[in-house]
Amino acid sequence: MKIFCDPVLIYTVIVMMSIMYHYKSGHTLIYGIASFVIAGLSFRLFDYMTKHKFIGTMGYIVLFSLFMFAVRFSVNEGSRSYPLNFGVWFLTPQDVLDYSQWYTIAIFLLFMIFMMSVIYYFTRIRYRIFMGFLIFIIPFAIYGKEYEKMPTYFIILLAVSYILIMINFRQMQNTEETEIIGRKTIWKSVTAYAVVFASFASMIPKPEIEANRDFLDTLISAEQFTDRLTAMLGVFRDDTDGQQFFRTNNNTPLYYVNASEPMRLKTTTFSTYNYDNDSWAVEDSDKNFVRTFESKPESMKNGLLEFSETGSIIKAVLYAGELNDEFAERYGFEGYSESQISVPENKWISVTSNVRGSQFAPVPQLVQNFQYTSYQKRMALIESGLIYADNSESRAYFAYDEKFIYNYTPDTFFMNSLNKSVTDKFSDYDYEKILSEALEILENQSEYDEKIQNYINLISDEIGDYDDYDDFLLDYGNSQMIYNLAREITLGYTSDYDKAKAIEEYFRNNDYVYNLDYQKEKGENAEDFIFTAKKGVCYEYATAMVLLSRASGIPARFCEGYNMSQLYDNKAIDTNFVVTGNDAHAFPELYIRGFGWLSFEPTVSSDEIAEQGNNTADSLARAGLVILLLAFAVMICIFLYPAVSHKLFIFRYGRKSPNEAVSAIMCRTCRIFGIDGGCTSQETAEIIYNEWNADIYSTAEMFDRAVYGGAVLNDIEREKAMSEYIAVYKAFKEKKRKRNRKIKNLYS
Repeated sequence: MKIFCDPVLIYTVIVMMSIMYHYKSGHTLIYGIASFVIAGLSFRLFDYMTKHKFIGTMGYIVLFSLFMFAVRFSVNEGSRSYPLNFGVWFLTPQDVLDYSQWYTIAIFLLFMIFMMSVIYYFTRIRYRIFMGFLIFIIPFAIYGKEYEKMPTYFIILLAVSYILIMINFRQMQNTEETEIIGRKTIWKSVTAYAVVFASFASMIPKPEIEANRDFLDTLISAEQFTDRLTAMLGVFRDDTDGQQFFRTNNNTPLYYVNASEPMRLKTTTFSTYNYDNDSWAVEDSDKNFVRTFESKPESMKNGLLEFSETGSIIKAVLYAGELNDEFAERYGFEGYSESQISVPENKWISVTSNVRGSQFAPVPQLVQNFQYTSYQKRMALIESGLIYADNSESRAYFAYDEKFIYNYTPDTFFMNSLNKSVTDKFSDYDYEKILSEALEILENQSEYDEKIQNYINLISDEIGDYDDYDDFLLDYGNSQMIYNLAREITLGYTSDYDKAKAIEEYFRNNDYVYNLDYQKEKGENAEDFIFTAKKGVCYEYATAMVLLSRASGIPARFCEGYNMSQLYDNKAIDTNFVVTGNDAHAFPELYIRGFGWLSFEPTVSSDEIAEQGNNTADSLARAGLVILLLAFAVMICIFLYPAVSHKLFIFRYGRKSPNEAVSAIMCRTCRIFGIDGGCTSQETAEIIYNEWNADIYSTAEMFDRAVYGGAVLNDIEREKAMSEYIAVYKAFKEKKRKRNRKIKNLYS
């Protein structure tokens, strides 16, 4: 029990568990058990070292060598299966990295040998308050570098255990003014102080502070490190599980943007969801090139790479309706013309990269054309609307300070009632049949002008593309639960856009919570998020909306990129927005028939997140109040326990056999007075009489006769023994009260 209750060992385990929680292995408890075993055994070696310095030092050297060998082995194993070396992995924010088992074991071993050595030395060998404090803040510094919240229970455990360590190993001189009291005497007061301190410190309101982290964030921004990191994160990925969105706190600028409004920037798309491992994978449309082209403006048509024009499909079909009244009447297009469609005026956006190593250019929503780039090598347009740095001879990357300029349409098309009314009609009929008949009408014109030819090409491409969308972008895994919920959400809506908006709003109106700290259990997937947990980050919300949309008959895909929202007015570099690692975001793109691809935002907003009060200060205050209430409850129980235990003992053994009662009375008396088992019953009675002026000689004599002589006692003897016990207990309580009053008068 002395080993298990060693405060230095317990403190070491708490420090190690708080550190290993940061590395997101999901095995914090296992690392805690390992810390307890390793540190417990090592502390026995350290105890031996204090008595046998030479042999003990040799033992420590052997122990340290074993740790370093294990670290080296783990690093080597990790480097075989992980794209980054250990040094870069250690310096990289864990939120943006995939988990590495071997690297995590290596970091555990390094922290283990360091922490247990310095904690032991600066407590048991050479107590130093300053060094103890430096050790105490190491876990907080690890979390603080990545701007991550340490769990509340770790904060309180570290604070309480640090206070207990500090007081327990204090060094004081025994003088006339100072009386050294044994640790056994003060443990109650020390524990009470630590609990009350932690509770009130937690409950006191904390000021809101916005720290300037520019220095910390640039401390490890070496070019080589940045190149390696972005090269790993910006390449073609075959799948994603959203781990980069949990507890993401990285304020390093990635892009500087000049735009008239905030918007989403898309960098990757995924089309196939796997329920078994809760991940998305790419399909052909996510990686197939539509065409490749040289980036030099003079080699691009009029300096532009054209995307689909917003509203162009609607205009083409309405033009066919103008040419054929029967077609217009059959699909409800009569009375409409292409000229009535109001497309918002195009705006431009300029994006300048602040990192190197990415293979994808950030593409804004509803992009119309890629107008300019400083990149001078070959690029490719991918079916899903991404811009890819392509080099068939070697892997190509967009460089630092690369510039991209786009024209885009603001997301206001559906605010126009006529636009929405016409678009809704495409959802009322067989979409491919509408397109096929419109194409036939246009192709049957006796003379083709440029506009008709453009519309023919546009509709032909649309028919082929939508056939692909219908093939795999409607797959929701045949989940009956998701299908039923999708039908319930969209009941009463007929158009794709209205259904999409209903699904988008569903999460805001049904108690879903945005939670960066939520730890998914192994095997959890989109069904668990939608129906049970209702907690997650943008990954879960985007995944859920894609699957519910597909179950509603709307083609959809999962996208990753950035939510551009942070203002950063800097005329020197011609920018008014900055995009950082904190802006990493996942969102769904849905195909609205007649209109095209449109992104939505099912994730609860930052204002809603703030209203949830899910912050460390609130958690600390609640935890502090709970601890204080529990402490008071425990103190009341401790205060009442002796009297309650005394009454229960009398009640219980007053009805037992005389022999059992006398034996129990003798054992309880020894325990109350702190008399060890080496004393005989008569010696015990003599100690109690001399020190406490209480008589228990008759009980001692009966105990000897019953236990050693085999005598059978009677009820009268039991009553006499019980009477002596009660008298002895009263004497004990009275003398204890007098002693406490004496101590109180001494200090007053």
